[in-house]
Amino acid sequence: MIQQFMSRQFFAFLITGGVAAIVNFGSRILYNFWIDFPLAIIFAYISGMVTAFVLAKIFVFRASQQALHRSAVFFIIVNLFAVLQTWLISMGMAYYALPSLGVTAYVREIAHACGVVVPVFTSYIGHKRWSFR
Repeated sequence: MIQQFMSRQFFAFLITGGVAAIVNFGSRILYNFWIDFPLAIIFAYISGMVTAFVLAKIFVFRASQQALHRSAVFFIIVNLFAVLQTWLISMGMAYYALPSLGVTAYVREIAHACGVVVPVFTSYIGHKRWSFR
């Protein structure tokens, strides 16, 4: 199992996912000008997810023979699980963990960054096995 995380494909996934995470993180800050934090997390995740799908299809899972619409459906399913992880971790960090540790600066940014990082491994496995097989 660990071996699959030591591959060029996983490295490419990390790079494309990193770009998508930057889109996710940056767009959340922009969305927060118009909507509240919990909803901004969801909209930002969707922005990052669209970016991730396009980049993963082009750069990571090029050999996938699966139909585009089928890949998109499975991509959304895998990401629904990931967005739940992201949201729960972000909320838990922002409203419970960080305040209990006395953190007062950049709480939302730290919480959201932690929430974005966690699903990297579960998403890779899901996309490899279902979205782009």
